[in-house]
Amino acid sequence: MEKVAVLGAGSWGTALALVLADNGHEVHLWTHRENLAEEINQTHRNEKYLKDIDLPQSITASHDLGATVENAKHVILVVPTKAMREVCGQLKEVLNDKVIITHASKGIEPGSYKRVSEVISEEIPKEKYEDIVVLSGPSHAEEVSLRQPTTVTVSAEELEVAEKVQDLFINRQFRVYTSPDLVGVELGGALKNIIALGAGISDGLGYGDNAKAALITRGLAEIARLGTSKGANPLTFSGLTGIGDLIVTCTSSHSRNWRAGNKLGQGYPLEEVLDQMGMVVEGVRTTKAAFQLAQEQGVEMPITSGIYRILFESADPRDVVDELMTRIRRHEMEDLTNILDEKMND
Repeated sequence: MEKVAVLGAGSWGTALALVLADNGHEVHLWTHRENLAEEINQTHRNEKYLKDIDLPQSITASHDLGATVENAKHVILVVPTKAMREVCGQLKEVLNDKVIITHASKGIEPGSYKRVSEVISEEIPKEKYEDIVVLSGPSHAEEVSLRQPTTVTVSAEELEVAEKVQDLFINRQFRVYTSPDLVGVELGGALKNIIALGAGISDGLGYGDNAKAALITRGLAEIARLGTSKGANPLTFSGLTGIGDLIVTCTSSHSRNWRAGNKLGQGYPLEEVLDQMGMVVEGVRTTKAAFQLAQEQGVEMPITSGIYRILFESADPRDVVDELMTRIRRHEMEDLTNILDEKMND
């Protein structure tokens, strides 16, 4: 049994805390909301984020960051990407022992285009952690909290450290693989949220399964193009953190990115949609970052560009779909061939 600090008491952070508690670990869950910490400790529930789910009594919540991480061997970061720098800045002040940092947040920082692990490494001195691990894959918190079968991937620069995190989480309901491709695992998890917004928009417009299947497939090509331009292995995008995460996020009402896109497709303005959601929709921020990064890298991403225009330029979703459907004709295998050729010539 190990003491594990989970930072972030939203739906995903709470679900991961439950997995760790099931595995017999001493879990300390941090939230910046004192009233939420009191609710979890008194009722053993987190009704706002995981309704009707009983939490093990081995999960202790606190709004005191220093007390949460004291003597912990593992720190699991599950906060929104927009809060990552701020939380890491606080974390570095209270870390006294060297820990393994695992993050389960999916996004790219606009402006810097940094992956989450890069943000963490910039904010926390290397002497305070053994390595940074990413945990990603097709995993709705609601299903994990019900102990339904779920499979994810962990990746780190040091395989031995990734295997420690694999051992920390893995159980009969929560299977964990390892991957050597840290860049691909992070980018796959971040970029799929953009395509999930698009899938929701398509459904909100009343389009059918044909349109969504095309969107997912061509969206995967865009993810692979941008990912490989940043050094990812293209094969990673055919795995759990690529097509696996893309499918689950584009086809389920559990997905907040799909739900937000669905509202946009129905004609609701972005600000109203975000207010109604009540939770962070990572795909919105990531769309801006990916659009800007693609322009800088010279990577063609027409679906991402279209969604960017819907989100930030008030473009009509139907007009964007019409433009995508009337693009210049091309060969489907061009993308895959170009990606593989570029990787082999590296």
